[in-house]
Amino acid sequence: MDNSPIKVLLIDDDEDDYILTRDWFCEFQVAGCELEWVYSYEAARDAMSKTGYAYAHLQHDIYLVDYRLGEHNGLELLREAIANGCSSPIILLTGQGDREIDLEAMKAGAADYLEKSQLTAPLLERSIRYAIERKQTEHKIREQAALLDIATDAILVHDLDDKILFWNKASERLYGWKKEEAIARKTQKLWQEKNLSQLQEALVTLTKNGSWEGELHQITKSGKEIIVESRWTLVREFSHKAQSILVVNTDITQKKQLEAQFLRAQRLESIGTLASGIAHDLNNVLAPILMTAQLLEAQVHDERSRRLLPILITNAKRGANLVKQVLSFTRGLEGERTILQIKHLIVEIKQIIKETFPKSIEVFTQIPQNLCTVSGDATQLHQVLMNLCVNARDAMLNGGTLNITAENLLVDENYAKMHIDAKVGSYVVITITDSGIGIKPEILDRIFEPFFTTKELGKGTGLGLSTVLGIIKSHGGFINVHSEQRRGSQFKVYLPAQQATETIEEQEQELPKGNGELILVVDDEAAIRDVTKTSLESHNYKAITASDGIEAIALYAEHRDKIFLVLTDMVMPSMDGLTTIRTLRKINPDVKIIAVSGLASREKVNVAYDMGIKAFLSKPYTASQLLQTISTVKRC
Repeated sequence: MDNSPIKVLLIDDDEDDYILTRDWFCEFQVAGCELEWVYSYEAARDAMSKTGYAYAHLQHDIYLVDYRLGEHNGLELLREAIANGCSSPIILLTGQGDREIDLEAMKAGAADYLEKSQLTAPLLERSIRYAIERKQTEHKIREQAALLDIATDAILVHDLDDKILFWNKASERLYGWKKEEAIARKTQKLWQEKNLSQLQEALVTLTKNGSWEGELHQITKSGKEIIVESRWTLVREFSHKAQSILVVNTDITQKKQLEAQFLRAQRLESIGTLASGIAHDLNNVLAPILMTAQLLEAQVHDERSRRLLPILITNAKRGANLVKQVLSFTRGLEGERTILQIKHLIVEIKQIIKETFPKSIEVFTQIPQNLCTVSGDATQLHQVLMNLCVNARDAMLNGGTLNITAENLLVDENYAKMHIDAKVGSYVVITITDSGIGIKPEILDRIFEPFFTTKELGKGTGLGLSTVLGIIKSHGGFINVHSEQRRGSQFKVYLPAQQATETIEEQEQELPKGNGELILVVDDEAAIRDVTKTSLESHNYKAITASDGIEAIALYAEHRDKIFLVLTDMVMPSMDGLTTIRTLRKINPDVKIIAVSGLASREKVNVAYDMGIKAFLSKPYTASQLLQTISTVKRC
């Protein structure tokens, strides 16, 4: 507080009380208080109002309000002043003291109440000082709370009974609960901790050391699983008695997902190194066996031996082929690289499938005329496509559809941020989609490991997908997999294209821009929401985001007249894309919607089109694909 005097306005219709109070102020003039006086309700109301003019120059720091003010009373004035924006502390003065009036005054926002019959100069000074200091403290707390609201970390405070006392904006964004929903509720009602025993251990450590930090796995309001780096601090009063727990949570879900991808890559690399060494030794063992068996075949003449030797030779060759597959996983098979047109391989594969696969499996292909070429070994890439198609066949025991498509894709920074393996550049993307049983989420991370298989004994070596991965990596490409149980799987094979010059020129072409239209982006993946929003705003669109269908419906209802288009994911927790689309169409039958999915099954896309979507985008998409699609929808 500065050295300027504390300006006090006394509101009392009794002049004798004013004189007494003035004398008290004179007694402790050194305390730095200046007293002014008004005696009517009307004058006081004008002085305490933000819009008042008669006493506006006084800028009073505190008000002393007598309860009895003619036809009105001080409690009415207190309520009216606070309603009109008065921010200075107000102390209510009562004659003999009335408990009910005092309680009502505190509820209405009074800083304090004093009984005139018990009032003394020191008591009045203490009350004024206390009210001023408390107001300053509240102001500082509000400033600090405002700073906490712009923090990127979720910051919350809960008492020892687990009830929320403070909840910042980042907490709202992370957990999906608004401040008014969270305050006074228990944290266990706001999210679910996946490891309750860890919480108990954390509380013991917190009580003992005053702080704790660690990783927690939680589930948000929308049902999304997140991982947070959590720091707890025990907040104490001056008496050192624990009162509450300050919690700072940082969302590290995406970071952990990237780490998991790196660990998978390292694990595959380690397995590959081990497999390479074993393969080398096995080759050294199998080579003399095979050569010796072939020599004996020419020298042995008895009937029994001549029957056994072919078995020995066949199995030695089989072992050599397994070794060859292992080597193709570890470093890719050496082969002659030529400029290839992928569409010829796809046409050949389609013909083989029609002749050998069950008739209950329908095959569809889609290849653009301007498909770029790639540099590769035709035999190896044929093996990749055939392997993926055979796996698709095995996943559709009762028949289904197999789609093979190819397209040119310019991977920009927008796309690369969505996929860790992607690099900026031009690719040819081959997509193989089946309508089979899908892959269980718990084994999806292991499907490319050598010797890992879900097939029955004798029906697979577990080297098929590991060989596919090795060949694609040796060609400078990468693979992405999306799968839903009972809905099928989709393998996307990315191979570097060979038209770099044309690609760069295409990249420099001006992308279609918006005219400030507002687009609602709905996706449960925070990274995709952020990247898409940034891309739109960089090209003269406005964007708001929702993490699930429920939030999207609420935002659309609020901004219906301003939202030009909705871009929604198809697979989300709480409310999926199809339900979201159906609900949006009920609110506004003319709403323009672009659907997005990582697994573009024909059935789901057709259902979405039947509901009235204007276009469909397959994830991940480039900024160019996004803007071109929006531009097309605008012309509809």
